[in-house]
Amino acid sequence: MAGVEGRIIQIDTLKTAPADFRFPTTNQTRHCFTRYIEYHKCLAAKGEGATECDKFAKYYRSLCPGEWIDRWNEQRESGIFPGPL
Repeated sequence: MAGVEGRIIQIDTLKTAPADFRFPTTNQTRHCFTRYIEYHKCLAAKGEGATECDKFAKYYRSLCPGEWIDRWNEQRESGIFPGPL
């Protein structure tokens, strides 16, 4: 394959978010939604690319289905996201 030699690919290790006393039940829907909102609130407060927000990104990505994340991103871009950002 041409152009593949010398490329380094970084693969993140997925880990689930730590236990949160606010979400004691097995249904993690609210936990997922809250972590997504926390991430975007962190970005709004600290600026795009703030490393302090990375933990929230890992949390919501490990908890939330990809389809939900895609839909929420589209809703945020359209200004119709249902959560407090």
